[in-house]
Parts: sequence; C-alpha cells; structure tokens
Amino acid sequence: MIRRRSQDALLWLALAVPAASADAIGLNEPRTAWQQCAGLAALAVAAAVWRRRPALAFLLAAAPGEAAAPSLFTASYGMALAAFAFLLGKQGPRLRPALLAFAAVAAAGTVKIAVRDVDPVVEWLVLTATLLFGAVFPWLGGRYWRQSRALTAAALARADQLEREQRIVADRARLRERARIAQDMHDSLGHELSLIAVRAGALQLAADLPEHHRAAAGDLRAAAADATDRLRAVIGVLRDEGDEPAPLAPPGETVAQLVARAAESGLDVRYTATGTGAPEPTERLAHRVVQEALTNAAKYAPGAPVTVATAHDGTRTTITVTNGPAPGTAAPPGGGSGLADLRTRLTSLGGTLEAGPHGSGPHGSGPRGTGPDSGGFRVRASIPADVTAPAAPVDTAAARPADPPPPPSGHLAHARRRTVLAFGAAAATGAVLVAGAFGWYAYTEAHSVLEPADFAALRVGTPQAEAAAVLPERSVADPPADRAPTPPPAGATCRYYRSSGRLFTSSTHYRICFENGKLVDKTVIPKAGTDRDGRAGRHDQEEAGQR
Repeated sequence: MIRRRSQDALLWLALAVPAASADAIGLNEPRTAWQQCAGLAALAVAAAVWRRRPALAFLLAAAPGEAAAPSLFTASYGMALAAFAFLLGKQGPRLRPALLAFAAVAAAGTVKIAVRDVDPVVEWLVLTATLLFGAVFPWLGGRYWRQSRALTAAALARADQLEREQRIVADRARLRERARIAQDMHDSLGHELSLIAVRAGALQLAADLPEHHRAAAGDLRAAAADATDRLRAVIGVLRDEGDEPAPLAPPGETVAQLVARAAESGLDVRYTATGTGAPEPTERLAHRVVQEALTNAAKYAPGAPVTVATAHDGTRTTITVTNGPAPGTAAPPGGGSGLADLRTRLTSLGGTLEAGPHGSGPHGSGPRGTGPDSGGFRVRASIPADVTAPAAPVDTAAARPADPPPPPSGHLAHARRRTVLAFGAAAATGAVLVAGAFGWYAYTEAHSVLEPADFAALRVGTPQAEAAAVLPERSVADPPADRAPTPPPAGATCRYYRSSGRLFTSSTHYRICFENGKLVDKTVIPKAGTDRDGRAGRHDQEEAGQR
C-alpha cells in the first residue's frame, strides 16, 4: 500500500510540474492563483483514484484543460490528459466507461464552444483532434498493453496446464504398463507355483516315501496353491514402487520348451506342432496362452492328461490346450481373470480366444468344467501373424488429454490485429479531421478578404446596406483586436477582415464598425511584428490617401 501511494505521489508530481510551469514561461494565457491551485488539486485527486476509478481520474484530468481552453488543447494539462487516458486503457477492462468518458468530454467542450461568440467549426475540430490524439490514442496504447500482459500470463498458465496434463498422461501410461507387467508376473509365477504343486503332488503319491515326508509334500502342495491365490493381491505393490517403468523381458522360451519343462515337473502333457515360422510377437502370445492353460490344468485338474497342439499356416497361429477330467477331488475353481485378460488382449489385436468345458460328464457345466464328475476343459486361441506387440489394450481416449484450445499466440495475434485496426481507424479519423480543419481554415480565410482598394473606397457615414455590397461574405473569427491602434467606438458593431488571402502568415487586418445603420469607423490593424509608430504612420498615410 505504501509503495502504491508513493507511486501515485510521483505521478502527481510529474504531471504537476508542466501544469505549474506552462504559465510562467508563457505557453498559456495567464491564470489566477486559485485556478492553478484548482487544477493541481484535480490532478492530485486523479492520481489518488486512478487504480479504482480510472474513468473518473481521466475526467478529473480533462476538467482543468477544458476549463482553461474550450478546445481542450493546453500545454499545462496535455500531458496529464494523455497519461490518464493511457492508465484508463491499462486499468479499465471494460470499453463502455471509457467511451462514456470521451463522450462526456466532447459534449462539455461542444457546449462551451457553442455559447461563445466565435467560429465554432475550427474550435470544434481542434477539440476533436485533441481528444483523438491526446486521449483516444493513449487509451488504445494502454488497452494493448493490458491485453498483451493478460495474454502472456494466459500463455504461461496454459503451458503449465499442458505440462501437468502431460505428466498425468505419462503417469497413467506408466500405471497401465505396471498393471500389465504385474499381470504377466502373476501369470508366470502362478505357472511356476502350479508346477511346484504338481511336483509336490507326485512326491506325495510316491509309494516308497515315509509318512512324515508324505505329509510334508502335501503341506508343500497346499502352500503352493495358497501362494498362487495370494499372488494376485500382493503383486499390486509393483504399481507403487518408484517412478521408473519396470522392465519387461520376453519369456525367453518357446512353446515346445514350456511344455517340456511342464512335463519334467510331472504334468501329464503331450505336444504336437504343425507348421513353422511364426513371428516372435505371435510366438510370445502363444506362449502366454499355453502357460495360462497349463497353469489352470495343474491347479484345477491335477493328474489329468493335457494335450497342447499348435498350428501355423502363414497367416494365423492356432493353439489348442485340452485337459481331461480330474482323476480325484479337484480344487474348486478360483476367481482369477487370466483367461479373461488374455481374451481382451487377443481381441484388441485381431485374434480370438475360446475357453469352456470339453467332454461329457454328469456335472460338466461348471464355470471351468472341473469338478468331481465333470468332463475336461479346452482353451482354443487364434492369433494373427501380423501382431506387432503382445501388449495390453490402451484406452487412448483416457490417455489422450482433451484437444487444447487455440494457442495463446493466436489470441495475441488477434488482439494485435484489433489494436492495429483501432489505431488505423483513429488515425484515419484524425487525418479526416485535420484535413477538414485545414479546408475550413482555407475557406474562411479566403472568404474574409477585403481588398485594400475596396477598403480605401469606403467612407465614414456610408450606409451599412451600401457598404455591404463591397464587404466579404464572412468576417474573421479570431481577429487580432489587441493589435488595434485605437479601441472600437462604444456601442458600435465591428467586423474584421483580412487584407490578403495568404495562409499561415500574418497579414494586415481591417476593422469596420457600424452604428445605427451607418459606417462610423474604419481602422487598419497592422500585421504582427510592426511597432506602434509604424502602424500609426501607415494608418495616417492610408487615412490621408482616403481623403
């Protein structure tokens, strides 16, 4: 707060210096002390309220200038007018208050011009040009400054948002990959634990094994089955371990090697293969299908014979894994989702997977076709040869962030174009006003010229109607009355005329005064720079010539 007050005080001081010194160096008409103090007080209030009420601050800054000059153009308050117009554009986000403030200043100046006995066109054009170049242009500059800063801040915020969205997308992809890896680890470790259970079962059935060893083998088999069931719950810890993606290596063995290793573990399994040359991704998927099917067979139908058959025809690989009914009491079907996950993966890659009961039995309709009296179970998968990678399906709609809006740079370019158009329109309006003012000045100057010969022909006492025949249709709107050698007659109506039509140069003026319908005075007003003696001498010479 203290810093803002200090800045406001410095602003007032910077604007008060020209306001107080312009009169002293003769740039303005002299003003009274109370007028100067009122102007400085208005600037002080404007400097104090411009942050909260920028439109009010602009009106306060325009009021002293409009009071001092009807055309609003003053050296004392011109800088303050432009400064607070710039702050109005920079601080005020809405367009309507600024337009109303400009309209109020223009209306007040127009009313003041209308009540004065002067040519209103020139002064109104000067008022409009001053309002345009001294207020509207700085206001447009302030608006562009504010829009540029706002769009830059929006661009930075948008960049931060996109960066956060990218991190979220990367985190989602990493979590999906970890979930897939966890599933693969569950399937692989589950298969190994199932083979351990098969070996423990075979050891338990050995005839020459002591009873206490037989009990230990049974406990080992039960522990392997329990570990398989708990594996899915505990493997989820992988998803929260660190930020680095976990490596995923290929199985490293073929289907034939997988079947051979299962047979060495004691599983009754046979393998047949037709055709060769399956691509590596297809071989990896086939390995996963066979691994899952053997795991289920060892877990839910221990001791049942299993047949694995693969067929490659160049375009598709078909895997069929069939197991017979369990010879004894089998473990109840579990709640795993290995086959369901495989089906989803194969479907996303253009393949198929079918799993269900196979063979006959009184109770062959269970969820896996396994049970005391059930038939066997069959898993059949078809994998296309053009599989690119055996990856889990990715929800691209969830992974991809929403389409971003147009970049802030486009908004900034649009704001720049609008600002350039606004400046162009204001400049064109100013050019029209300047051209109109110049044209009106040329017209009034050309039509207010009284030729020296016509002036010499006029005689004091001539009737006004007779004198009007030689007088121009217009008179000078801003006559140099202060340079007249004598004051006009009391009660007379005087008109002033130029002696030459040359523009932007000082020329001799004529004063013609009428009273009661007759010419009562004709006086020569010398051009600027002629001393009084010279003026008086020329006046006497012209008067002598008139006689």
